[in-house]
Amino acid sequence: MAILLDSASLEDAQAAAELGFVLGATTNPTLLRQVGGPANEVIGALADLDLSPVFYQLSAPTLAEREAEARRILEVRANVIGLKIPCTTENLSLVAKFSMEGYTLGVTAIFSPGQALLACEAGADFLLPYVNRSTCLLGDGFELVRQIRAVTDSVDTGTEIIAASIKSTDEAVQTLLAGAHHLTLPLDLIRELGEHELSQQAIIEFGQV
Repeated sequence: MAILLDSASLEDAQAAAELGFVLGATTNPTLLRQVGGPANEVIGALADLDLSPVFYQLSAPTLAEREAEARRILEVRANVIGLKIPCTTENLSLVAKFSMEGYTLGVTAIFSPGQALLACEAGADFLLPYVNRSTCLLGDGFELVRQIRAVTDSVDTGTEIIAASIKSTDEAVQTLLAGAHHLTLPLDLIRELGEHELSQQAIIEFGQV
């Protein structure tokens, strides 16, 4: 099981790397817009930290343009960068192509076990379902994670789940218990997971002994 940082902020990434237990980072077009600057420079800066993989999400309008976009970003640091590819039948052909070339691939925006099945067969290393968003739109994001985990266990391709769109510490824990292999979380939520008011109380009490 691994914790990844869900942010494109270099400041957040530096803080996460310093914690020593955050493996990699996930970004998306919205997160990249929030920090500004050319995407290749932002991804390059993140890749220079001790975080791996650093996921970049493809967003060009056509399949050919998405392939070109992927090859441009891979030029930054192919051994560290992972490609996040939104799940459509067309995009899964791109997953299959890049899988044959040995790149790290995550399929995102998965909202059904059927999509998870095809993503596994196409060669995805990781599936990135949106937990909170799935709860809002489908009713139960944890159940979606359970179904996707059943698929990955059944097809046995080695594909793992990195659960995204997690909004609370309880949701993070429940998502892991539902079957996610890994979690990608914003920095404030990673920090919050490590804290409890009773822990602070115990520290104070022990300090008075």
